[in-house]
Amino acid sequence: MPIATVNPANGETIKTYDALSEEETERRLATAESTFRTYRTSSFDERARLLRRAADLLDEDTDAVARVMTTEMGKPVGQARAEAAKCAKAMRWYADHAAELLADEEPDESDVKDSGASRVLVRYRPLGPVLAVMPWNFPLWQVIRFAAPALMAGNVGLLKHASNVPQTALYLEDLFHRAGFPEGCFQTLLIGSGAVEGVLRDPRVRAATLTGSEPAGRSVASVAGDEVKKTVLELGGSDPYIVMPSADIDRAAKTAVTARVQNTGQSCIAAKRFIVHTDVFDAFAERFTEGMKALKVGDPMKEETDVGPLSSKQGRRDLEELVVDAVEGGATVLCGGVRAEGPGWYYPPTVLTGVTREMRVHREEAFGPVATLYRVADLDEAVAVANDSPFGLSSNVWTRDATEVDRFVRDLEAGGVYVNGMTASHPAFPFGGAKRSGYGRELSGHGIREFCNITTVWHGA
Repeated sequence: MPIATVNPANGETIKTYDALSEEETERRLATAESTFRTYRTSSFDERARLLRRAADLLDEDTDAVARVMTTEMGKPVGQARAEAAKCAKAMRWYADHAAELLADEEPDESDVKDSGASRVLVRYRPLGPVLAVMPWNFPLWQVIRFAAPALMAGNVGLLKHASNVPQTALYLEDLFHRAGFPEGCFQTLLIGSGAVEGVLRDPRVRAATLTGSEPAGRSVASVAGDEVKKTVLELGGSDPYIVMPSADIDRAAKTAVTARVQNTGQSCIAAKRFIVHTDVFDAFAERFTEGMKALKVGDPMKEETDVGPLSSKQGRRDLEELVVDAVEGGATVLCGGVRAEGPGWYYPPTVLTGVTREMRVHREEAFGPVATLYRVADLDEAVAVANDSPFGLSSNVWTRDATEVDRFVRDLEAGGVYVNGMTASHPAFPFGGAKRSGYGRELSGHGIREFCNITTVWHGA
C-alpha cells in the first residue's frame, strides 16, 4: 500500500510520500536509543511541563488538524475536532497523574520483615524505545493514548502509522517537537508494513503496541514473541448491545444509533450486534431503524454530516460483501443495504435482522455503518448470543434490573461492560479486550505501567 493521502470523499490522491530509506530508519533508531539514555532520568515535573505544552499546541491546532484527519480518512469534521480535544484532555490527565500512578510502592511491613529485609520498594522504571503500530480510524487518539503515558513513564516512542494517514503521522512528530521534547522522544517512521518486522527485531526497540486487525496483531505478536519483547494488542471487536424489557427503550434506541455510526461505524468499540429481548424487540427495532434512516450521509467537511465515506474503496467492498452474504443467506434489510452511485466511498446506514450463525456478518467485524439485530427470549439467550463471537472488546447493557446487571457483569466475555450507556474510552479507565480482541490494557494506571520495568528494590537488614 503506498504511503499517501487519498481523499475518501472523492478518491483523489492529494499527496504521496517516499518510504524512509534503511539509512534514515537506522538513524532514527539510533536517535531514539541515545535520547532514551538521558530522557529516562528527567523528572515527572519536566515531562508534565512538556506534555501540557503539547496539549496547548494541539488546542491551538484543532481546526487545522481536524481538517487533515477528515481529508485523509473521511471522518465528519465535527467528530475530528472532538477527537483532537479528547487527545489534549488525555495528555493533561497523564501530566497530572503520572507521578502518582508510578510512585514507589512499599509492601506490607510484615511481608518485608518475613523476607529478611529492612525495607522493600517496588519501583516503575521505563523500558526504552517502544514501537507503536497504529491504525487510521482514530489517527490522533490511537497514538496519543499510547504516547502520553509512554512519554510520562520515561519511554520514547517510534510511530509506524497507517499508510493512508501520513500527514497526521507527521503532524504528531512535529507537535511533540514544537512542545520542546528532546529530539528522538517521539519519531514518525514513514515505512511500509513490510519494514515493521525489521524495526521490531532491532534490539534497541524494547516493546511494541499495536491497534489494528487480527492478522496484523498476530504478525507483530509472533515477531515480538520470537524476540521475547512485551506487546499490547487491541485488535477490534464486534461489541454486543443488549436491551432488556426494563430499559428506557427510547433512550436505548437513540443511543444505539450513535453507538453504531460513530466515526462512520469504523470504530473497534462501536456497538455492532444489537441483542434485544423479544418483549421490546419490535419497539426498539422500529425506533432504531428510524434513527438510522434519518442520518445525513455526505461531505465530511460539512458540519451537518452524520456519516462520511468509508476510509477506502477496499473497506467499502469488504462491508458490501458482508451484507450481500447475509441477504443471500436469508437476512432481512430494514434500511440501507445498497450503496449509491457516485464519487467517494460511501455506504448507507444499514440494519439487518434475521441474522444466523452461518452468516459472515455474525462472525466477522462489520467495519462500517451496518448493524445486526437479534431477537432473544431471555437473559440466558442474550448472554449466549453476546458471547458467540471470537471478539471480546467491550459490551453495552440496557436494563434497570440490578440482578440482571450483576449477571451481565459476571458472564459477558469482554473487557468492558457499559450499563445504560455506550462504550467510550476515558484516560482514567483501563481499555482493552479479551479473546481475539487482544491483550494488555491502555489508559489509566494499568496502561502507563504496561511499558514499565516493575522493579523490586530489596534492602538487607
